[in-house]
Amino acid sequence: MSWLGGGGDASSRRSGTLTVLDVGSSKVCCVVAKLKPREDGKLLRGRSHRMQVIGIGHQKSQGVKSGVVVDLDRAEHAIRLAVDAAERMAGLTVDSLIVNMTAGRLKSEAFSATINLGGHQVEEADIKRVLAAGAKQALRAEREVVHSLPVGFSLDAERGVRDPRGMVGETLGVDMHVLTGDAAPMRNLELCINRSHLSVERMVATPYASGLAALVDDELEMGAACIDMGGGTTTISVFSEGKFVHGDAIAIGGNHVTLDMAKGLSTSLDAAERLDGNQVAV
Repeated sequence: MSWLGGGGDASSRRSGTLTVLDVGSSKVCCVVAKLKPREDGKLLRGRSHRMQVIGIGHQKSQGVKSGVVVDLDRAEHAIRLAVDAAERMAGLTVDSLIVNMTAGRLKSEAFSATINLGGHQVEEADIKRVLAAGAKQALRAEREVVHSLPVGFSLDAERGVRDPRGMVGETLGVDMHVLTGDAAPMRNLELCINRSHLSVERMVATPYASGLAALVDDELEMGAACIDMGGGTTTISVFSEGKFVHGDAIAIGGNHVTLDMAKGLSTSLDAAERLDGNQVAV
């Protein structure tokens, strides 16, 4: 398994299929899509591919509470059913997938790192070296790095450099946003998926994925926050100048609202959920 750090080549034009699994507190969803290279557009300039959804599967979540696996057997059963439904619709067999995750007490931290260039041009190896130096500072016992993303580079005393490749300077610096999570919940989620005879290709934090899905480039550049309220958790992501600069999650979601309504009105959970849905629709 590898953690999605966001450092991949955005210009890649590979084709193939992509499978994504979202293990939530209220439902488990699996989507299979075909990737097709696309030309850069005016609205979504950073997107290198378009997707054609060919398979969808969803099941009521079991064994998951507030984004954390609390019963391996029940969670595995729900995952198997969701993936099987997506496979049947797509007409193919899924071996590995990208997993959307919220568990693990997500925490955002900012780090800076600097390396010496010796006056030569900045090369790809220099960028990898300074990024590695910044990410190394985030290593903690019992914590895993989920995303390690550059916010901006500096060349000597000049800050705000977006792409330093080919430039000349004495020192290269980077400001980084690193999102970490508790290792145990993330490993238990991976174990649950592995028990379903599937491998985890990458893990993506829910707030990061929600922001990329819901916001367009202009909003990312001007600065925006995206709040995603799920059944058992609520996440927030903050973007500025096209960069993911903050992410967080709390173990409170729509299920808690429904439960409070059921207690306050002395009614059943089903009735409270219907009432909650009607209020949202209004």
